[in-house]
Amino acid sequence: MNKKRPPLFDRLHKALEDGLSYARGEKVLKTTKVSIPDPPAVLTPEQIQALRRRLSLSQAGFARLLVVSPKTIQSWEQGQRSPAGTASRLLQLLDHPELVKSFVGKETA
Repeated sequence: MNKKRPPLFDRLHKALEDGLSYARGEKVLKTTKVSIPDPPAVLTPEQIQALRRRLSLSQAGFARLLVVSPKTIQSWEQGQRSPAGTASRLLQLLDHPELVKSFVGKETA
């Protein structure tokens, strides 16, 4: 069953009408709460190396797990570079797997 979607103008017009009705207090809009965890703390080179060793991985194995180059792991552990963004979050979750539940359960408007 392929339902045809209304034209863009009609969808925008309805959205604006809904917004105005909400602003006047005439309508309650559906809201969705999203969990947005705090940014991960930056791990020190010693913490990264300790995590890798706790997982019983070589630098090459750790690199394969994180989908980065062994040179990247080496530079993190030597303090030449720091993991950022997704790599930082993944390291945090590897270090504290219980955080996954707290991220999923935390709600913010």
